Amino acid sequence: QVQLVESGGGLVQAGGSLDLSCATSGSVVRVNTWGWYRQAPGQQRELVAQITREEVKNYQDSVKGRFAISRDNVLNIVYLRMNSLKPEDAAVYYCTADLLEVGRDSYRTYWGQGTQVTVSS
Repeated sequence: QVQLVESGGGLVQAGGSLDLSCATSGSVVRVNTWGWYRQAPGQQRELVAQITREEVKNYQDSVKGRFAISRDNVLNIVYLRMNSLKPEDAAVYYCTADLLEVGRDSYRTYWGQGTQVTVSS
């Protein structure tokens, strides 16, 4: 079964940068859309960024100009580069992928386990 494995979370000071990555494990044919979500304590999960197979990118307004999403279609990895981090960016970040796995005839959505991003002021 496919799993998504995230890495790169940690503690940074406000104004700093952090890079997240998420890779698939298991047999994946292709990923259509990758996404990054985040959830702060006591708050709802929200979409941060997504990138389609055609490299179309969408960002939450609050991160535009600061975050950049990219993907590697050979290795099936998605990245999120976060610059000029603010305390309000602190959250657990989750990657998600709409993907087709070997042996299936339709796309399914998978979620990573989450990686903690802490921003100190």
